[in-house]
Amino acid sequence: MPTRKQKKLLLLGGLRYLIPVIKSAHELGIYVITCDYRPDNIAHKYSDEFHNISIIDKEAVLKLAKELEIDGIMSFAVDPGVLTAAYVCDKLGLPSSGSYESIKTLQNKALFRKFLCDNNFNVPKAKGYTKIENGLKDITYFNWPVIVKPTDSAGSKGVTKVSNPIELEKSIKNALYYSPSKQFIIEEFIEQIGFASDSDCFSVNGKLVYFTLSNQRFDINAVNPYTPAAFSWPSTMSKNHQDELKNEIQRLLTLLNMKTSIYNIEARIGKDYKPYIMEVSPRGGGNRLAEMLHYATGFNLIKNSVLAAVGKKIDNIVSPKYIDYWGECILHSNKDCNFQRIEINKAIQNYIYEIDLWVNKGDYIKTFTGANETIGTIVINCDNKNKLEEIITNCKKWMKVVVN
Repeated sequence: MPTRKQKKLLLLGGLRYLIPVIKSAHELGIYVITCDYRPDNIAHKYSDEFHNISIIDKEAVLKLAKELEIDGIMSFAVDPGVLTAAYVCDKLGLPSSGSYESIKTLQNKALFRKFLCDNNFNVPKAKGYTKIENGLKDITYFNWPVIVKPTDSAGSKGVTKVSNPIELEKSIKNALYYSPSKQFIIEEFIEQIGFASDSDCFSVNGKLVYFTLSNQRFDINAVNPYTPAAFSWPSTMSKNHQDELKNEIQRLLTLLNMKTSIYNIEARIGKDYKPYIMEVSPRGGGNRLAEMLHYATGFNLIKNSVLAAVGKKIDNIVSPKYIDYWGECILHSNKDCNFQRIEINKAIQNYIYEIDLWVNKGDYIKTFTGANETIGTIVINCDNKNKLEEIITNCKKWMKVVVN
C-alpha cells in the first residue's frame, strides 16, 4: 500500500517498455499501479499493484482511477491507452499533455490527416473509412501506390503498401483486422529521400524544447517491411529540413494547445523535397527510443515524463546535444521458429554497448509482422559516424539470429 505522502501513478498496459518507466517512478518515490487485460504481461511484475481492466474501456479505467485516487496516468509506449489516459485526465483534472479532443485528433490517423490538410501542412492525399466498399469506390481518387493502415493501431501492424488496385480489398481487410475501432485509412505513398525518422521529443507548456530525429531503417525481407528494424542518431537529414520540420511540429502543437509531454514523432522528406509529419503521438515510442536518447544525449525523457504525469517539477530541458554516434538493431526473425541464440561477429564486439534479449533458448518466436514480434535489441556506440553507418546498415551481416 502507498504511504500517505506518496504520489500514485496509473500506467496503462503491461509491455516490457514500461519497465524503465516503473523503475524511474520508484526512484522518484512514486507508487505505481498497472492495468490491462493481460495479467501475464511482464511489467505487472514490477509495479506495486495490478488491476485486470481493458485499457480501451475508458469508463472502467475512469472508475478505477477515481477509486484509487491517482495523481497521474500515462500510456507510455502503449498506443491503445493514450486516448483513455486523456479521457481520465479531462474528467479528473489530472496533469495532461493536452485536451481530450486534441489527443483524439493526434491519435486517429484519419482525423490527423484531415487536420493537417485543413491547416495547410504538407500532407499526402488521404481518406478514412469504416466500410470496405467505400474505400474500393475511391480507387480513382488516389495517385498510386497507396498505403493502407488501421486508423488506431501502432507498431506498423496492419500496414500495407498497395501498388495495384486489385490488391486493395485484401489490404483493407488486413488493416481492419488490426483496428480496435474497425476503421482504416488510405493515403498516397510518399516516396522519401534519405532516411525517414522515428524518434521522441518533448514539449514544456506547449513549447517544443527537445527535438530529435533519427535515421530509421527497415528489413525489406520481413513479412511486414514497414516495421522499423534499426535506428541511428543523430539524423543525417539536412539542417534546413530539420529546422523546417521543427517549426511545423511546433505550429502543430500550438494549434492543438498541447502542454507538457513526451511525443513519438514520425517524419520524412518527400522526393518533392517537402517535409512531411507522418505521426505525432503524445506518448513515448516503442523500440526503447527514450532509453536510446538517454544514452545519446544524456537527457532522461522517461524520468521527466513521470514527473509531468504526476504534476511535479521537471528538469530544465534544453535542445539535445549528441554524445558520440548511437544505433539500435531490433532483433527479429523472418519466420515462425524456435530461438536458439544470437551470434555477433567479433569484428564489432567493441562497439556493442548493450544486448537486451527478451527470449530464451527454445522459445517459439513469430515472424516480424509488427513491433510486437521483436525479440530484443542491440545497442551500438561509435565515436565515428562512418563506422556506425557500416554496422547499422548491415545488421544482419554482423548479428545473426540463430533459429531452428
